[in-house]
Order: sequence, then structure tokens, then C-alpha cells
Amino acid sequence: MAMYMSNDPDYLSCKKQECKKYDKGKCVVRTCSGTLTFHVINIRTDIEFLLFGGGFGTPCVLSRSGPISFANPKKPLYGHISSVDSTGTSMRLTWVSGDKEPQQVQYKDGKTKLSEVTTFSRDNMCTSDLPSPAKDFGWHDPGFIHSAVMTELKPSSTFWYRYGSDSAGWSEQIQFRTPPAGGSDELKFVAYGDMGKAPRDPSVEHYIQPGSLSVINAIADEVNSNNIDSVFHIGDISYATGFLVGWDFFLHQISHVASRVSYMTAIGNHERDYISSGSVYITPDSGGECGVPYETYFPMPTPAKDKPWYSIDQGSIHFTVISTEHNWSPNSEQYQWMTKDMASVDRSRTPWLIFTGHRPMYSSANAFMNVDDKFVREVEPLLLANKVDLVFFGHIHNYERTCSIYQQECKAMPTKDRNGIDTYDHSNYSAPVHAVIGMAGFSLDKFTNDVPANKWSLSRISEYGYLRAHATKKEIKLEFVNSNTKKVGDSFRIIKR
Repeated sequence: MAMYMSNDPDYLSCKKQECKKYDKGKCVVRTCSGTLTFHVINIRTDIEFLLFGGGFGTPCVLSRSGPISFANPKKPLYGHISSVDSTGTSMRLTWVSGDKEPQQVQYKDGKTKLSEVTTFSRDNMCTSDLPSPAKDFGWHDPGFIHSAVMTELKPSSTFWYRYGSDSAGWSEQIQFRTPPAGGSDELKFVAYGDMGKAPRDPSVEHYIQPGSLSVINAIADEVNSNNIDSVFHIGDISYATGFLVGWDFFLHQISHVASRVSYMTAIGNHERDYISSGSVYITPDSGGECGVPYETYFPMPTPAKDKPWYSIDQGSIHFTVISTEHNWSPNSEQYQWMTKDMASVDRSRTPWLIFTGHRPMYSSANAFMNVDDKFVREVEPLLLANKVDLVFFGHIHNYERTCSIYQQECKAMPTKDRNGIDTYDHSNYSAPVHAVIGMAGFSLDKFTNDVPANKWSLSRISEYGYLRAHATKKEIKLEFVNSNTKKVGDSFRIIKR
């Protein structure tokens, strides 16, 4: 990261002067001093500060500090929790430390679990004929990733935990809430994609996602008000894209949310895609990460390594979470899995089926590669056949909601309830409702006025925010919330009589 000296106006005006050389009692060499303040987090390795001129193109180092060490590079940090199954009785805690020795999570009046420890190396990263950031020039040692599963919990209940060890230190005591068990009536959650991170100071750095701070802070307010049980972040997680220290900054940014409620994720192009790596899309979007940091930092209940698809029940909803970056063609393992998973849902237990992944099937935004027609052709029939109620996608950086849609046609339109809110009646099912929710941080994609709106597009908002949902067995209420104003920009309901 870097910061311009112009952030201190006293430096430009030379308000703070100091004479460095006198000649016959007169000052002949005068310098101007300034002050910059950086927001620094514990990244375990030594850091240095450099003063340079010449800009980023032709930098010339004028002065540099010596190495500065963190007081405790082994300190356990950035704990975040996720569900391991649909019972709400077990939660996985994952954290980062510079200590390779197993640590503990202490929780629920004296229970303890020992951590499993893993990491990844530069050799695990991808490269090609062109150097990649992850392997060739953006590498940063990730330290050690610890993970432990807290068991014997109760769903929809509040507990405390702390993690660490006597030798490495302990986290603060943190209060968290378990999600409701699958098959129960009520679930409150938020969902979004494409968050990333942004500096908490005036720094300029690689790939800033300007809306991410307002969104995560607004969601933290929801958590503090006990308004949500879980979070679903559907791809494009940190945007580290091979500059691996970015993962530490992202984990720090979300910690006041992800340490307290179940934080479930899906993989996106900026986590997985790279040339000759097995991804569907042959782009350098992951910067050579090839999914390794993502799967290490966010261990979801997936079938195996580099098979990042899974399903989970929370409350009255069955969530089917896929990877749009891995093979989804009819002969693929993932296609067979999603077919079996959705067909096996007990709709008397979880009446709602939500399908989610990263790249969308529908978008009105004029963005490069916004919709893959082959993906739509291969996978959309599964949604209709299994009566999927609602589909969440990201990748496009705005919010958009459709009619009940299949093959570009509205099979049904919502009606207005007594409060004027669009209401879809799935008692007489016709087709899924799609929502693009990639507005959580990355620079927004605008909707152009010179292109007529698609008939299937019912709501289009290019603002930072998140989707807030409240589900019972009879109804799901959903709202797009602007993270800056906290105002609701779109509301809709899906009901079953």
C-alpha cells in the first residue's frame, strides 16, 4: 500500500520547516516535514516504511525505515465461523496465526477443541508463461490456518468462545449465535456477492473495492441488533487476486460479522480461474491462486478439495450452492451432484429451495462476459424441474430482480399486496425468481438508459448494499438495503398458501 504526501496539507505548504544547513548564520538548505498515518494490521512478517518520489512508474527511494516487527507475530487472529451441517449444533471456527502448533477453542462453559493446522506454499500457486502475482511477485506467507469444530451446541442459541493458546496468546471472548436447525420455521439471513476490501486510511493499493466498508459495517449493525442468523457471500470474496496479504486485510475487515454468525461462501472467478488450471473459464482472474487460499480460509462442507459445491438446510430453506467456475456440463460430477441434491429435498421439511452460485443467468448490465449462454442452456432446466423458488447470483456489480422466468420469458408476474410489495405466489409454481446481488463492494456496473429494459427485469439498482431476508415456512420476505442510507430500495415476497 502507498499514500501520497499530499494527504498532509502542511507538507505541501511547507508549514513545518527545519534548517539542515547554515552558511554564515543563514539557512541555505531547508526541508519540509509531514505526517502520514497508516492503518496497519498484524500480518506476522516484518514491515518497512519507504519515502519515495518519481511516482509508481519510476519510483526513487529517498528514505526507508528499518524492519518493524509485530509485538506478537504468533497472535491468533481473524476468527470466523461457518456451519458444518444442517443441525445447528456444530460450528467450525477458522483462524490465522503465526504459530504452527495446535491451539484451542474454548467455549460453552469449559468445553475445548484442539485445532487442526494447515497452510499453503508458493508451490501451491499457479503460474503460466506470464508471471502470476500469487507465485511470482505477490506472494506473502499466510502463516498457519487453524480450524476446530465446536460441538454439542443448540440451534438458534447464543454462546461465547475464545481461541488461541497460552504460548501464542488468546483472542478476546466473542459472543456468537448458532443458526436455526434445518426444518425449523424461521431464518433471517443476508446475502451478497463481490465484496472485497478497502483501506481504512487514505492509502492507494491493488484492487480497492470502494463499497465494501459501508456494506460490512451496515451488516455488523444487523448482527449487533440480532437481526440475522447467517450470511451467504456468493463469490469474489477478497479480491486478493494473487497479492496474498489481501486475504489478511479481508479477514480483518469481516471479523466483526463473521466471528459472530455463520459465514457461508461460494467460490467466484477471482478465487479460482487461471490458465491451464482446470477452471471452466480460462482467464487470469485469480492471479494464480487457483482456489487454494479460498478453500483454506473458508472450509465449507464440500465433498472434497477443489470440489467447492455443497448444500445446507437452515430454518425452512434448503440452499444448493454450486461453483460456476467448475465443470457444470451434464456429464460432469458437479451436474450429477446438483441434480441429485435438488431432487432429494424434502419440501415438507424445507419448503423453500434457493439455488446460488457466482455467475448469473440473467443480467441487463452491459458488462463483459456477464452471462454464459451455455451455462444457462445446460443448468437452467434443472431449476425448473426441481421447482427452485429463488436464485442468487453475483459477478455483475449491481442489484437486479426478475419475474418468474424461464428461457428469457416471464412465466408469471408478481402481484401487489396491500402494502404495494411485489408478491410471487409459488402455491401455483411457474418458474424461479432470479436476483443478481453483486453490489457489496466492487465498483458498480451501471444500467444504461440507451438500452430498453428487458421485460423480465422488474427492479434494477446500482447502489452498494445487501439483500436481507426473513423466511418462514409460508413466506420469504426480501429487501435490498442501501448500506449507506440503510433505506430499503426494493422489496418482494414469495408465498406458499
